[in-house]
Amino acid sequence: MPKSKVRKKADFSASPASRTPVKVKALGPSPVWYVTVMLGFMLAGLAWLLVYYLAGDKITWLSDLNAWNFLIGFGLMVIGLIMTMRWR
Repeated sequence: MPKSKVRKKADFSASPASRTPVKVKALGPSPVWYVTVMLGFMLAGLAWLLVYYLAGDKITWLSDLNAWNFLIGFGLMVIGLIMTMRWR
């Protein structure tokens, strides 16, 4: 059986122009109000779902929303979760 030819690969060398350092704008930590609002959204969504499950039949306007309560509760929690991506 014939042997396959071995191909010689060219050595990779990065060009010096692509290795120039880039200054990154330094951002400080998030303000206290940002963390408070973020946690507030998450807790508000949790509270909404808890109130719906525990007292939804006693609160007429809440029981009229039916399945929209899930969208509101989980939506509030997702807003808080998305805010965590910008938290420093």
